[in-house]
Amino acid sequence: MNYNIPSHLSELPIYQKAMDILVLSRNISTYINQDLSYLRPDGSEDSNIYFSGDIIQQSESLAPEIEKAQAELCSVRKHKHLDALERLTHRLHLNCNRLQHCNSNGKDYLPILQNELKKFKRLQRHWMMTL
Repeated sequence: MNYNIPSHLSELPIYQKAMDILVLSRNISTYINQDLSYLRPDGSEDSNIYFSGDIIQQSESLAPEIEKAQAELCSVRKHKHLDALERLTHRLHLNCNRLQHCNSNGKDYLPILQNELKKFKRLQRHWMMTL
């Protein structure tokens, strides 16, 4: 997938890591969805399929929040975007933990995403000090 990355942001390690997380979460979600998309014998669906969509949605929101925080001049609004970024990473981590219990071979790839999230959090702490 091709993304339009603003040139001034493409050099930021945190932005690059956010894009890596997005690609990784999409691939994992696609893999997991193949296993979870079938209906159970009673006609119900696996509720974990929603968590796989959530990791995509949350990872798609990382890069825009970085862009907004980087561009914001007002420190109060800048902190609002930084708080949103922290909430997104926290929710991503929780949803990865929830998906660990699903009945899919794709869950074997979740530790890779969780390691990338840990790296992202380290980059995030360093980047927040530079703002």
